[in-house]
Amino acid sequence: MSWIILVASGVLEAVWASALAASKGFRRPRPTILFVVALVISMVGLAFAMNDLPTGTAYAVWVGIGASLTVLWAIVTRKERASTARILLILLLVASVIGLKAVS
Repeated sequence: MSWIILVASGVLEAVWASALAASKGFRRPRPTILFVVALVISMVGLAFAMNDLPTGTAYAVWVGIGASLTVLWAIVTRKERASTARILLILLLVASVIGLKAVS
């Protein structure tokens, strides 16, 4: 159960990071509200997962999921450019997250 909550919290990390960028320095209310809600839920989920999982592993998985999805979202929405190196590095990050889960 902790892994499911951790993955969901990692997804919410990507949501709040993207909403933060969309808020334009907290000047746009809807993305700002989404940022705050996703941030709080993401942190609560991470804290809950850390009750059962090692802190370092939980944090690395949370950041890895959030970072990967944030970059992928930026590529899909054409805010960042896709390149072979960028895609390979995202895949390496995802593989590392899977590896951490496998050895935990």
